[in-house]
Amino acid sequence: MSTSPAPASTPFMLIFRNTGAENYRHLSASQQQELVGRWNAWFENLVNQGKATIGQPLEDATRIVAGPGGARIVDGPFPETKEAVGGFVTLQVSGLAEATAIAQRHPGLDYGMLIEVREMTPHCHLGVNTKSVPATA
Repeated sequence: MSTSPAPASTPFMLIFRNTGAENYRHLSASQQQELVGRWNAWFENLVNQGKATIGQPLEDATRIVAGPGGARIVDGPFPETKEAVGGFVTLQVSGLAEATAIAQRHPGLDYGMLIEVREMTPHCHLGVNTKSVPATA
């Protein structure tokens, strides 16, 4: 039985931008289906390895709430779809290099998709916790 500690992992989020249907309209129905299969295989492989913890596409419709008291409300979608967030995946990986390597294997990159790789902070800077945090010595 090994007594070495488990390798540390760090939470990262992959944020998908420019995922609109216009990127895939030039593909035939069978090519689109093949891409969906490769996309799902990419994600399922990460889940099976225990690296992907959450993944979800987002609807195009959006609402922006801003200003004091949230008085300013603007509904979208907005015309600049390249900046729109189309979905996300959270990862537990060894670091930025592994998160980047995972992002580089995403099949949507060949069709204009952009992936932002962000490390998640271990704690909220406002002191709010939504789940228990193991005590540290």
